[in-house]
Amino acid sequence: MQLQGKQLMNSDRATSRVMCDGSTMETTPFMSETNESQVGKYSKSFITDVPMVPGDENYLRFKNSIIKYPLEGIYIYSFEKGRMIYADGWDNVVGYSSAEINMLQIVQMTSPDFAPFVHEINDKALMFLHERNERLTEYFFQIEIKIMHKLGFPVPVIARVSVHDTHPDGSLRSIMGRFQVDHGLRFSKIMRFSAYGPEKDAFENNLNEGMFYPYRISEKELEVLRLLAKGMTYKEIAEHLGLSLSAIDKRIRPMFQRFEVKNNANLVAFGYEHNLLP
Repeated sequence: MQLQGKQLMNSDRATSRVMCDGSTMETTPFMSETNESQVGKYSKSFITDVPMVPGDENYLRFKNSIIKYPLEGIYIYSFEKGRMIYADGWDNVVGYSSAEINMLQIVQMTSPDFAPFVHEINDKALMFLHERNERLTEYFFQIEIKIMHKLGFPVPVIARVSVHDTHPDGSLRSIMGRFQVDHGLRFSKIMRFSAYGPEKDAFENNLNEGMFYPYRISEKELEVLRLLAKGMTYKEIAEHLGLSLSAIDKRIRPMFQRFEVKNNANLVAFGYEHNLLP
């Protein structure tokens, strides 16, 4: 399978990735699809519907070492093995047993309202990680979404996806997902996300820039919006965060266009209207 589309690159270096069907794909840094219908295909090409093997060595080791909280579903997916190597808690979250849950199923159980955003951020995160091989286990991103229960009702969760393990050369080997049910989440059409890691700003910017889904806000954008709502000026916000005025402007201006507002007052009102502000 070869994805078609425009490639936006920081360098000319291409890498070859082995996909689940055994074929290869040439990828380049920060590859971006021009066709919205292609969203989700990159990440889905690296995952399968193969569940874990209960009772094997990996399962027992993780079962005894990973702390699971109430109403939390956990998985570890191995790209090397092409299957889940650990899952726990999913019966209490979505009604499926942990023995039958698989990576493709988790991606596809996203509530329809959230699916376009989730598929796109999965693509962009995996592309970003595929172009790095240093300190990968320090990267993770977090999103607030709804997933569908086996009985057909939506379940609000905070989903955190991190790099679980790497190959000897530092490249990505497996990921861990932790889906915590949180009935206190307040949703709107605006999707919230945050990104963390050694190159935190680059990671978050990569997830945020050029997305087809316009109704989204990053943690650092939300941080500035909260300070605007307190009546702080750009200069005061810059001093409070230890940033330059231009850095603050670069966080705020894209939200004007994305949310179709004309000034700070409109932006703050938009934030209250869509449950972004308390």
